[in-house]
Amino acid sequence: MLTYLDFEKPIAELESRIRDMNNLESGEEINIAEEVLRLEVKRDKLLRDTYSKLTPWQKIKVARHPDRPHFKDYVESLIEDFMPLAGDRAFSDDVAIMGGLGRFKGQSVMVIGHEKGHDTESRLKHNFGMARPEGYRKTIRLLKMAEQFDIPVITLVDTSGAYPGVGAEERGQAEAIARSTEACLGLKVPLVSVIVGEGGSGGAVALAAGNRVLMMEHAVYSVISPEGCASILWRTSDKAEDAANALKITAQDLLKLQVIDEIIPEPVGGAHRDHALTMKTIRKSLDASLNELSALGGDKLKNLRREKFLNMGKAGL
Repeated sequence: MLTYLDFEKPIAELESRIRDMNNLESGEEINIAEEVLRLEVKRDKLLRDTYSKLTPWQKIKVARHPDRPHFKDYVESLIEDFMPLAGDRAFSDDVAIMGGLGRFKGQSVMVIGHEKGHDTESRLKHNFGMARPEGYRKTIRLLKMAEQFDIPVITLVDTSGAYPGVGAEERGQAEAIARSTEACLGLKVPLVSVIVGEGGSGGAVALAAGNRVLMMEHAVYSVISPEGCASILWRTSDKAEDAANALKITAQDLLKLQVIDEIIPEPVGGAHRDHALTMKTIRKSLDASLNELSALGGDKLKNLRREKFLNMGKAGL
């Protein structure tokens, strides 16, 4: 059953009434089909109106929705013959970041991304998508492999940030993130990065320094979480909504700042409401970006990526 967000309460009530009507038997006093149709039209309009004017804080809630597609869903729908590759060849395998080889529309690709998990057990297993140093070192290994075999790379970003635990810091979290970002920037094969949910801090940038940075319509991308920002500026997380409004974290704001290159439309009501349509739209955008980049040589790709990030944000100054 779909999980409703707090601002979706009127929508939830309408959908509950629709379900109740569908469970009734038709009688002479009421035409159930007509009433259901009326309620569905009202529900669809309310859904469109609500999602056409989401605040940054509401977008964060949508980006964090538990039913939103995750890495495994995208791989299952978009990638054929996927072969997962594990381990950083130094310490262990961090499953907060997953990756492997596969085929996208018949073309060999390396796919790397954060996996948050769908239920309590899988979320704990994947550490809620918060990677440790070995996750970023695995990313570096897979990027180098892709370059060695001249294979384009797709990264799917969805993390609240890198894991901040003591063990991660002891094993060089900051260095691992920096090295992963460096590996992305120096890559001589096409790299298309998609912010599919949360793009949090360096934990996201380490996978998102691509030739093309695409972003789902209701995803968010920020230098720090609103809760973290509020804790620093106001000494309380109660100001998280104010921080969200100030951080310019929405896809619409970031496109104006030229931090991202394209907004991928989501189904009305968010990606969690229609996985199939979400996959269709993201497939189209990925295909267009890969086709455009595949015509460029390795040095050109690297130089364009470098220029892109050096110029980032200037349009909004």
